[in-house]
Amino acid sequence: MACFEEKLIKRHFSYLNLPFGGHRKVIYQANSPQKYTLVKCNQVRFNSTAPPVETIGFLANIWQSISNSTPVAYVQQSLVDIHDFTGLPWWSSIVISTILFRSVVTLPLTVYQHEITARLEKIALEMPAIVNELKKEANLAMKTFKWTEQQTKMLRKQWKTLIIRENCHPAKTFIVLWGQIPLWIFQSVALRNLVNMLPDPTSLQAQIVVTEMTIGGFGWIPNLTEVDSSYILPVTLGIINLAIIEVQSMIRTRPPTRFQKFVTNIFRGLSLLMVPIACTVPSALTVYWVTSSCYGLTQNLLLMSPTARRAFRITKTPSELENPYKHLWLRVKQRTGYEGATLISQTTKSTVKENKMEGDKCRKE
Repeated sequence: MACFEEKLIKRHFSYLNLPFGGHRKVIYQANSPQKYTLVKCNQVRFNSTAPPVETIGFLANIWQSISNSTPVAYVQQSLVDIHDFTGLPWWSSIVISTILFRSVVTLPLTVYQHEITARLEKIALEMPAIVNELKKEANLAMKTFKWTEQQTKMLRKQWKTLIIRENCHPAKTFIVLWGQIPLWIFQSVALRNLVNMLPDPTSLQAQIVVTEMTIGGFGWIPNLTEVDSSYILPVTLGIINLAIIEVQSMIRTRPPTRFQKFVTNIFRGLSLLMVPIACTVPSALTVYWVTSSCYGLTQNLLLMSPTARRAFRITKTPSELENPYKHLWLRVKQRTGYEGATLISQTTKSTVKENKMEGDKCRKE
């Protein structure tokens, strides 16, 4: 009677329409340096065709530490559980898991970041009046009580009470990066581990997952363990990432600062750099990266809407556009050379005028 492990292997290989017999050897070579042979009663013999992995250099140590880390292990097991629960092909499982993870982690952080930015904008409207008042008090104190410059500096620290009152420290505007970058790294490494049967190539589950990934693709990439030789997904990834950056740039109602221009150009360069990188990694990672970028673009477009911002309880600010999508479309026309530049300038001028009036109102209050 065949043992339990042989039945399990036979069940999966019959699902994959691959030959399996009690005395017939089934040889499978994944997109990895390992080559293994399946024989009866779960006898798995590995014939390594590559030298053993050695940690050479600082970067290799970092990569190995991340690959074997606990967060990556949790994400890796979650991907397998989602695939087993849904019963969908692996490309669909990657898409669903990406949407799920980003909805749970990055969407709440993005909403919170928008709220912090709105509070900082309100504080900026109050600051001119407070600064003028502090200057008057400082000058009066120096003349009346002969305070020193060191003592008058204590008065100028009162502006910090605004940040404490609104609970909006500027460092919190980077909270999305604190959540999104680790999630992106952990899920990318987890998918890479699944493709390469890491961290334990002798695990039966790892072998089954790799086998399913070889037929779990779609369209022009049936094998998710291979690169996208058509370069469709890598180019799509670059276009979507550039679209995210340009949307954020065009939706601004104020001229960008020098630092904002510098950061925008840096992200443009990184978006272009991701294209050749995506051409060299397994398609499973490229599917994840494209899905994550699509989610990011959709999320940014959604949070531009005043209705969506009120639904997420984001504070309304003077710089918030009533018709952001119309404004964005006009900016696209302006960049592509179509008519509409006059309307854009009028919209921008009216927005700046409204901001100034709102600021004057806040100062009077």
